[in-house]
Amino acid sequence: MSEQVAVEDDPIGYFLDDMEYLGKAERTYQAYARVLRAFEQDIDGPLANASHRDCMAFVHRLRREQHASSTIATYASYLHRFFAYMVQVGAFEANPMALVLAEIDESVDTNPSRRDIDVEEMREFVRSVRHPLEQAVIMTLLKTGMRVGELCNLDLRDLTTQTRALSQVARADVEPRAVLYGRGPSLYVDSMPDRGVELGGERRTASNKRRRATVVPVDAELETVLLRWLRIRPDVRSPADPLFTSTSGAWGTRLSPDMVHHIVEQHARSAGWHRAGASAAENVTPHYFRHFFTTHLRDRTGDRGIVKYLRGDVGGDIIDTYTHNWGDRVRETYLKHIYQLL
Repeated sequence: MSEQVAVEDDPIGYFLDDMEYLGKAERTYQAYARVLRAFEQDIDGPLANASHRDCMAFVHRLRREQHASSTIATYASYLHRFFAYMVQVGAFEANPMALVLAEIDESVDTNPSRRDIDVEEMREFVRSVRHPLEQAVIMTLLKTGMRVGELCNLDLRDLTTQTRALSQVARADVEPRAVLYGRGPSLYVDSMPDRGVELGGERRTASNKRRRATVVPVDAELETVLLRWLRIRPDVRSPADPLFTSTSGAWGTRLSPDMVHHIVEQHARSAGWHRAGASAAENVTPHYFRHFFTTHLRDRTGDRGIVKYLRGDVGGDIIDTYTHNWGDRVRETYLKHIYQLL
């Protein structure tokens, strides 16, 4: 049986086979299978002909069944990844989940019961964090809106600064990614890393959920904090040269999501923003910083498109527009409106 026939006969089976080849955990594999098969049963006709209305109807059914908003967002992301992959391999012509998922992301982050922290309060919180690694981690999350896994997967080559001698500061011979040349101080957030997959000679322990790779501006105060961290960064134990590494028991190894959660939660607890048994809406976690970034930058810029681009929530023509105008519009808008935390 040819590959193309296999795709046409059972697109979901083809996708799941590829996931298995990529080393996805069994639990992840089963979760994808369950959601995708449920969607397949809901639509009338081949999966390749599914429309955005089919996707909206599936999400609406999940809401009627009273699934939590986070669960709905997760299931929607499974559909999005499936359709995006099938477009990438040339089996489908379009991804009908792209538009639907962009709206879901925004609604999940708009939670009226979530703790409300203003910029001045957050500034006091950041200033109370003294350890160079911990302050750099927290500032990066707050200034970029990236997810924990995305932060953990950053390598030194994903960063450019005004300082040409970055390799000397970091005590490493490193060349930034070609896509960063001429961009000014920036971070490159890839869409490729997946948990369990080897990248740059290192098996990754976290996945990026970004729909397209994104170049995020780095302003002066984030650059200062990152350079302060790099001056004391331990010698790394990975050929991938991770940007953030442990300074404790796992000395010199890439930070894991659990480590990042521990850093944020211990400082949030000291600030009275986190307690055992409290709801997700009350506790400040790394995901709260993504919400903070979204809310405050969107309110300041009035431009939802740029915020979605920076969060990595859009794909196709939308992100291509912002990529084309990156230097003229995204960077200028970001630097003009990003809040100061030091």
